[in-house]
Amino acid sequence: MKRRAFITLLGGAAAAWPLAAHAQQQPGKLPTVGFLGVATPTAWGPWASAFVQRLHELGWIEGRTIAIEYRWAEGRSERFAEIAAEFVRLKVDVIVTGQSSVPALKQVTSVIPIVMAVSNDPVGGGLVATLARPGGNVTGLSLQTPDLAGKRLELLREVVPGLRRLAVLANVANAATAPEMGEVATAARTLGLEVVTLGARRAEDIAPAFEAHKGRADALYVTADGLFNTHRVRINTLVLGARLPTISGWREFVEAGSLMSYGANYPDLFRRAGDYVDKILRGNKPGDLPVEQPTKFDFVINLTTAKVLGLTIPESMLLRADEVIE
Repeated sequence: MKRRAFITLLGGAAAAWPLAAHAQQQPGKLPTVGFLGVATPTAWGPWASAFVQRLHELGWIEGRTIAIEYRWAEGRSERFAEIAAEFVRLKVDVIVTGQSSVPALKQVTSVIPIVMAVSNDPVGGGLVATLARPGGNVTGLSLQTPDLAGKRLELLREVVPGLRRLAVLANVANAATAPEMGEVATAARTLGLEVVTLGARRAEDIAPAFEAHKGRADALYVTADGLFNTHRVRINTLVLGARLPTISGWREFVEAGSLMSYGANYPDLFRRAGDYVDKILRGNKPGDLPVEQPTKFDFVINLTTAKVLGLTIPESMLLRADEVIE
């Protein structure tokens, strides 16, 4: 079990700014990747670094043998169409992004290959025909997010034995979260939990959603969405103020003060997105490249937050954790 001191987001921000600075790079005749980060450089910077590192290992050196155009939606879905159109004008060779922006990309191009570094349910969302044979111009990695929802609720109940009412923070404007919401509802019924949804479409909706349901839940489940990743510090401030034990799929949420996370290792997914880009630039068609699933998962606990909330984490759970933040 790896233990380390509580960290801030400064490290991630520092890693992200050099990436953001490349956005003005002129691609020239180099093969060009359009990197559409659905969140901010701070939120996605470490993942983008993992992607670039993998490309480097495969022989693609940014600025020398490949160009990368970075664009950041900053958790605002209305930015997707604008960035998609810009990538088409730039004639990029391949686009790397998350599932939530893919519908906007598909509206403007059926030709440019699209690699989803993260996706919730690409088949259910109509983005690929099947995982084995995607067809079309989209492929990438599937998070298996819906399959993990029940496990997260079981972990929450293990820490909060009296759990009866569960709040679920969801971006109601993001159709990609629907499968996860459905799985949460099914798992909650199985466990006899009452569910209340905290809906937020924009950053401005987050605080009012918490206020409207103040005192109505014993714990919080945060769905996978770029809006929430972007504003995870604000969310955790509200969570701690409301004294809500919280679980999500992102270790970054736990690093920002949340109680627990269980989900796919995102840096690994972005590294594997580099493999897809390499194959596509070497002539493979995206429709022939199977959508792959995670192979690395992280269970992270913030022991400092547990103490603030007055919770005792069972020793058996601490031993199962991949990382405990103290």
